[in-house]
Amino acid sequence: MTTLGVIGLGRIGAFHTDTLCGLDNIDGLVVTDDRPELVAAVAVKHGAKPAASVEELLASGVDGVVVAAATPAHAELTLAAIERGLPTFCEKPIASTAAESARVAEVILRAGVPVQVGYQRRFDAAFAAAKRAVDDGSLGALHTVRSTTMDPAPPPMEYIAGSGGIFRDCAVHDFDVIRWITGQQAVEVYATGSVQGDPMFAEFGDVDTAAVVVKFDGGTLGLVSAARYNGHGYDCRLEVHGFHGTVVAGWDQGAPVRNVDPDNEFPAGPAHHFFMDRFTEAFRAELSAFVDVVNGAAAPACTVADAVEVAWLAEAATESLRRGGPVRIDEVRSR
Repeated sequence: MTTLGVIGLGRIGAFHTDTLCGLDNIDGLVVTDDRPELVAAVAVKHGAKPAASVEELLASGVDGVVVAAATPAHAELTLAAIERGLPTFCEKPIASTAAESARVAEVILRAGVPVQVGYQRRFDAAFAAAKRAVDDGSLGALHTVRSTTMDPAPPPMEYIAGSGGIFRDCAVHDFDVIRWITGQQAVEVYATGSVQGDPMFAEFGDVDTAAVVVKFDGGTLGLVSAARYNGHGYDCRLEVHGFHGTVVAGWDQGAPVRNVDPDNEFPAGPAHHFFMDRFTEAFRAELSAFVDVVNGAAAPACTVADAVEVAWLAEAATESLRRGGPVRIDEVRSR
């Protein structure tokens, strides 16, 4: 059996704690946060052991660590865990910038401690089936991959102020998926966007609606669409187009779209409300896979190296939006 430490008990940290408590191979949890009232509440709810500090948690005898604190703390907390030799699950991103992510990745590589990064879509049954269809060759050569993420409503503006922008905090999931699905490296990005909702987005140098074209080294084109406003629900879909066939993921009965074909009642609903209900089972599979990593039974399915490449993609998209033209990945990487 395995005991894990959870650092950070905000929205995603509390959700991960709930998920971990439902896994059969978890023996216990140690939890901490900089808000003592949250630590006490979670400890009571799940019978977890409270820790007054990160240092106390890391010294408590846990077998592995889940880092779910705010983004600016990810790098420091992950490095603190691996310095103790503890396998670590870090929510995306591993650091606030691509350059910092690369530096953190070098330290982790030298340490030799396994670190898994939280990109849960890889563990969704439909997304995984799409990946298998690509890998078995049944689609033929890929020419286009489309990934969509549309939130039902924007997060608070306090979050937007420090998020790094729509490409770093939202579209990174799409960037990870299209890299993973194609098995190719991105070479060039063209991004555009607009502000059609709250004008505060513009004040923070951000947009609420964005589109990105990603050119891969194998010739495949990736098309990413991201938006902060989709009042019908949480829309997350993937289309993979090859010379011999097409597969899709996310076109289930909960897809938050209204089909205007009078002879087709799909989708029947109810619509997915948010990413946590859309990907409940994927999060469960993701954390279960991390427990296997902790126990030495598997390697991380989403590595720090993957996260660094996604960070460079986000960096290039952000620069492309600013410039109004295409940006090569090697250009931003060489700075």
